[in-house]
Amino acid sequence: MPYASYLYAATAIIFLCEILAGRHRNIYSRADWWVTLGCISTSLAVTRPLAALLIAWVIGLALPAWRGILAGTDPILAFIAVFFATEFAFYWVHRWAHEAQGKRHSWLWKLHRTHHSGKYMNVTVTLRVNPFWSFVVSTPWVLAVATYLGLGQAAGYTILIIYGWNLITHAHFRWDDAIRRHRTLGPGFRALEHILVSPGMHHSHHGYGKDGGNFRNYAVTLALWDWMFGTLYIPDGRPWKYGVPGPNPPWSEEVLFPLVGSGAARVSAEGDAG
Repeated sequence: MPYASYLYAATAIIFLCEILAGRHRNIYSRADWWVTLGCISTSLAVTRPLAALLIAWVIGLALPAWRGILAGTDPILAFIAVFFATEFAFYWVHRWAHEAQGKRHSWLWKLHRTHHSGKYMNVTVTLRVNPFWSFVVSTPWVLAVATYLGLGQAAGYTILIIYGWNLITHAHFRWDDAIRRHRTLGPGFRALEHILVSPGMHHSHHGYGKDGGNFRNYAVTLALWDWMFGTLYIPDGRPWKYGVPGPNPPWSEEVLFPLVGSGAARVSAEGDAG
């Protein structure tokens, strides 16, 4: 099944809808364009292929006799196991990245910071990811192990659901606000937000000030993990501002850290010009 083509098509459709709705008008600096285009091109051409080779080599080296060992697993059980394992692992890696700010392992935050530094929220933010994040984020590792063990179909369905929902929660459209404020539907929807991540919850994760806080809501799909581990936050509306407080590093550092820059927050000339 061409999973990637479905995801690319969904991204393009939501992007087009946002453009038609005027959600991309006059919000980008010159640095934003360099960051987004640099992340996309470097990831597709260099780091993702290299990460895939590294992951495959490590798994083959570590589990030489386990290839296809779970191929006969019931498809439903396989999907449930792979989906929950992928979500659980991502929650912790994502949380550790945020909690590394200003600490000994701050490089992990600096890798992830690029995804948060945009002062806006729309589907392009899903592509604004430091290319080297591919090596440390848990999702490709878990899905690669599942595929190696013979659960390739479960891994495929898992990435479709996780990435598809990721597009919905990053999109500029906030259909959930009206439901959350509804007198009848609101309480039930807020209860559901303890299990499923809503756009409002993830927008809050990308914001600061009132109804913002990037130290909460780390899950992609299952808010259950945030609820269980004390990081759940259900907002009343959009965050006061999007992005990371203070000036962003130069676009080259955002794209190529750790190869470029020390992580100090500096305003790039391109950002000022934009």
